[in-house]
Amino acid sequence: MSGAKVRDIVIIGAGVAGLSAGIYAGRAKLDTLMVEAAFPGGQAALTNEVENYPAIDNISGPELTNNMLEQAIKFGAELKTVSVTGVELSGEVKTVHTAEGDIQSRTVIIATGAKPKKLGFEGEEKFFGRGISYCATCDGFFFRDCDVFVIGGGNSAAEEALFLTRFARKVIMIVRRDELSCTKTIAEELMAEPKIEIKYSTELMRVSGETKMETAEFKNNKTGENWSYRSSDGEKFGIFVFVGYEPESALFAGQLELDERGYILADERLHTNIPGVFAAGDVRAKELRQIITASADGAAAAVEAEKYLK
Repeated sequence: MSGAKVRDIVIIGAGVAGLSAGIYAGRAKLDTLMVEAAFPGGQAALTNEVENYPAIDNISGPELTNNMLEQAIKFGAELKTVSVTGVELSGEVKTVHTAEGDIQSRTVIIATGAKPKKLGFEGEEKFFGRGISYCATCDGFFFRDCDVFVIGGGNSAAEEALFLTRFARKVIMIVRRDELSCTKTIAEELMAEPKIEIKYSTELMRVSGETKMETAEFKNNKTGENWSYRSSDGEKFGIFVFVGYEPESALFAGQLELDERGYILADERLHTNIPGVFAAGDVRAKELRQIITASADGAAAAVEAEKYLK
């Protein structure tokens, strides 16, 4: 790789954390490249409404992240859409292997985020995209005037259940515990929504059907009672799974220190165990994973990378 261009900063991932890092790094006049395998914006770009970002009353996720992308590019950061296949992070110059060749950089900011967890029930893989979804914003429209199930009792599940009431005839929340784990404010909204029914201490066991999903089978984990839902007259129904996320950190295992769940360990200044390598956003171990915290992480990581370069 002698003579190859060496960047100041390569940001792996262009979700909110990566875009924020791109804004701050570009504004600092650093040679900055953001690398994204799919689409800029990450999970936030799949969110229909954002109402908790400071000073913005209401904005769609795609609009917010597109604004961030345009801002990063305006400040000089570049975006390359390509899959990262491996990394070599030790040494003064880091190498990011991609499907289109290697990229070298003096610093790397990892902002790969996290993806929705799959539940593992029978039929989940078979009917993914054919009745089973992990994104209400993406697929809610397809279940207009149908019954839908939302699996989970946390904030994400609650917010998606409320969103689905715009389309569905009825939203049935399946909660494994005997209480919701979402915040009290959101729980009160759920209770006040006539389209929402909540079934506690319940688990989804399997879904079945020939060419389409026809039956869903459930079990009460306290009483052992089994019950099923079956579509009638060829009518479809949907199952939306929201049971948490898992970090996109497999590429870095063996080089970066990870916690027991696979999240990258970084200190309060976003430094990992390798000098010149920083972690930002939902991929790193922390308590709160929100758009605002991802934005803050990205900004802090870029500032720390600038200090390291100096």
